[in-house]
Amino acid sequence: MRAAVLSAYKEPLSIENVPDPDCPGDGVVLKVLACGVCRSDWHGWIGEHPRVKPGQIGGHEYCGEVVAAGPAAQYAVGDHLIAPFILACGTCPNCRSGDSNTCLDQRLPGFTEPGAFAEYVAVPRDHNLARLTVGMMPTLAAALGCRVTTAWHALTDRAALQPGEWLAIHGTGGVGLAAMLLGIALGARVIVTDIVEEKLTHAKALGAEHAIDASDGASAERIHEMTEGGAHVSVEALGFPATQSASIACLRPLGRHVQVGMPVGHNAVQEVDLNTVYMRNLAMFGSRGMPAHRYPSLLSLIEAGRADLSPIVAREVRLSDASAELAAFNGATQPGIAVITDFAT
Repeated sequence: MRAAVLSAYKEPLSIENVPDPDCPGDGVVLKVLACGVCRSDWHGWIGEHPRVKPGQIGGHEYCGEVVAAGPAAQYAVGDHLIAPFILACGTCPNCRSGDSNTCLDQRLPGFTEPGAFAEYVAVPRDHNLARLTVGMMPTLAAALGCRVTTAWHALTDRAALQPGEWLAIHGTGGVGLAAMLLGIALGARVIVTDIVEEKLTHAKALGAEHAIDASDGASAERIHEMTEGGAHVSVEALGFPATQSASIACLRPLGRHVQVGMPVGHNAVQEVDLNTVYMRNLAMFGSRGMPAHRYPSLLSLIEAGRADLSPIVAREVRLSDASAELAAFNGATQPGIAVITDFAT
């Protein structure tokens, strides 16, 4: 099969013919229909993700058609499935408590084993997977493996966002845009911040109540003015020190900060204004992935037409374009996400 292989950090991925994956006994092999190119893939590509080493096939945000199923698999050949990027064991204490995204024995295609920048991907533990909703395009379904599910978990399970609350989102990349659309669907009043004018205009057109240019470092003050006291919930969607600081600073007393952006590499350790956390009685949440059992709540919202997430997909690209899409994360990105749908060229 064709696959895009990390041969060296920060260098173009090598398009190679590699052996087809073996089918796991408790899982399936998917013919990849779509795979998003995510900022988390970029962290691995530049060498700042501790688990990604040269030789890795990236791609963790995917959906596909079952072409082989193991003897203990729950799905069958021909099924169209969405895969979360965390494949939980289902038996550890964390999984049994319902928090499978904190599984003690995670398997991570795209990070620790071959991912979906390829024509086929092996997916063990298929109890984590969900059926592709009838009528949903694979390009959107791929995002339900990472960015959309991550945003959904952050807003509902972590921050407990309520209708009418002010929601501030710092960074309108894929996960930030998903959080914005889901926040609107949940009845929140949404403010976004970014430093790219095109992305702010895009967010306003999709329903953001306010869109703030954060390039002058004063976004938190503007949010306090606009909301007459600060946001109730603030989502940091990039993992950068400046946006983390602004996210905490923009909150009103008893507000909730949710760290969704992945702070790895040189951003892994950051200064936090604990005096503001202390004085305002703030809550700080980390949020990574989503427990697989939460798929029905998200899919039902989409099926009912309450959330249109299609605007997060900006363009469909070829497997050979993956390197250029990764390199684009080195600077300011354009609105929406790129999804690989052509694996033959």
